[in-house]
Amino acid sequence: MALDADRRLLLVHAHPDDETINNGATMARYAAEGAHVTLVTCTRGELGEVIPPELAHLADDRDGILGEYRVGELAAATAALGVTDHRFLDAVDAGLPPVRYRDSGMAWGPDGRAVAALDTRPGAFALAGVDDAAARLAAVVRAVRPQVVVTYDPQGGYGHPDHVQAHRVTMGAVELAAGAGAGGAGWPVPKLYWTVTPEGSGGPATAVVDGRAHLAAKVAALRAHATQVAVDGSTFALSNGVAQPLSAVERYRLVRGTPVPPLDADGCEQDLFATLSNT
Repeated sequence: MALDADRRLLLVHAHPDDETINNGATMARYAAEGAHVTLVTCTRGELGEVIPPELAHLADDRDGILGEYRVGELAAATAALGVTDHRFLDAVDAGLPPVRYRDSGMAWGPDGRAVAALDTRPGAFALAGVDDAAARLAAVVRAVRPQVVVTYDPQGGYGHPDHVQAHRVTMGAVELAAGAGAGGAGWPVPKLYWTVTPEGSGGPATAVVDGRAHLAAKVAALRAHATQVAVDGSTFALSNGVAQPLSAVERYRLVRGTPVPPLDADGCEQDLFATLSNT
């Protein structure tokens, strides 16, 4: 792992496919430019809904091996994006007892946002102790020393309990990592961003990453997540069947650090790493 790269980006996501949907073009762009891109995934997405009928047997209420299958999908997606440093959060060695973070599942609330499932099971990531999970992630931060960290906003984008938990864990980890501990000397993260979705969750965008030169890589990565994503021409859809435009222009909100030029006509940063020290 080229942890001595001048630019180092760490992204934290809840399930396989979240990284590509939210940040795939960004990851592909910076990986192609020589930055070290680290992806931490919190669960294996065991409770996801399966789209292709021929793979329906993988689901939790049938063969129950969807999580293992999605590990393979994630490996193919990260390869398409050019990302070579992927870690599952529960596999991080931070001197803590072994744990397995499972997909918490979700239900749809009356306002159309995701809420906790009524039958959330023991071992669900959303029920995990935030302090222990943050300590595991802090060990990664200290080891990688990213100048830029990306995760969800406090509502987890659309409310999924695992996304909300990933936000809590990331925010806690960034604070913990500033002090010395398991995994290396302290590392104060210079810049922390929340993903801003096309629907506007995450707050106003303060940074825009143009990854249009890497759209093909994002599309290939989306196709790799075949149990969860259906790609059709210039659109993709999740299990709800709602078509969404394929975009390689991805937006972020800076919540830690100082915006730096060059700024676009809307006053947004155009490079998450602009003017950052290569330390």
